[in-house]
Amino acid sequence: MSAPDAPQILGVPIEQLRGRLARDGIEPYRADQIAAWLYARGVWEFERMSDLSSELRARLARSWRSRALELASVERSGDGTVKGLLRATDGARVEAVLIPEDDRTTLCLSTQVGCPLRCSFCATGSLGFTRNLSSAEIVDQVCRMRSLLEGGRSLTNVVFMGMGEPLLNLKAVLDAIRILMHPKGFGFAGRRITVSSVGVVPKFGELLEQARVNLAVSLHATTDALRDELVPINRRFPLAVLFDTLRGLEVVTPRWPVFFEYTLIGGVNDGPEDAARLVRLLRRLPSKLNLIPMNPHPGSPYRAPAPAQVERFLARVSGRGFPVTLRRSRGADIAAACGQLVAGGAQGRRERRAGVGSR
Repeated sequence: MSAPDAPQILGVPIEQLRGRLARDGIEPYRADQIAAWLYARGVWEFERMSDLSSELRARLARSWRSRALELASVERSGDGTVKGLLRATDGARVEAVLIPEDDRTTLCLSTQVGCPLRCSFCATGSLGFTRNLSSAEIVDQVCRMRSLLEGGRSLTNVVFMGMGEPLLNLKAVLDAIRILMHPKGFGFAGRRITVSSVGVVPKFGELLEQARVNLAVSLHATTDALRDELVPINRRFPLAVLFDTLRGLEVVTPRWPVFFEYTLIGGVNDGPEDAARLVRLLRRLPSKLNLIPMNPHPGSPYRAPAPAQVERFLARVSGRGFPVTLRRSRGADIAAACGQLVAGGAQGRRERRAGVGSR
């Protein structure tokens, strides 16, 4: 058995793992074999890695840990959505969500315990911030949640849209993406991976230079005054800075557009003027728009828009030179929909206030 302070083998990019094994006198190609067991086969016990010698298996078991999270609970929605509450070794809790559709299964990952950015319409923001997740904890969400798939389904897409702001934990996110995309890891194509940000503008270029994935920007407002209220980081990086930065990125092209997430909040950002301003903003660069009717949660001062208002807004922005998708709510009955993740609800909040899971 490994020591409690032994390093995590999950989350170590495979090229880096080869180097670490070589320094320990182990053939570097063993990293590929270990990765195949961990990621392709979902086997985390070293003793079951049968193409390794018994001596090497014992050595690995002493030197490395291979699990970063415990699956504390699972909830299943009537629409097929699955939410997992995952607990780290220090007691910190996060949530991840599986979203099955006809031709795909998307996994929504968390990157932080809580979130420091406090978007006013998001339940996760009300939790405050505890810490970043390690790359091992991000990758183990994939391993743990994949084990819950039923009916012969497999993961087709991964979105970094759960708890936390991915670009404030960029090193760990990039290490996780390298494993997601590596042929000996999970083998995802870059187009199947999306990283969402509310607007940590200085990190956009670093993400897209190091990982050819989709960038999704959570916009939610078309004026600085409203966005300052809904997305407070806008006070540091207002709309002009946000769009000027995106237009300056050479990797943003019609083949690799920016995705914009726009949460429709009843009576706040869903009027005809909002739609007209949104069209003007998005015409300025290659883009795709995802409209998301707000998912209500206890204590929120905001409300979901009426279905008829959603349809009117959709009609006003459709056919204006960029693709538009209306994302229907999934998993709302188990508080798994966009903006509802609170890591175990009241119990999780009580533990955080008591200091459980903090570093």
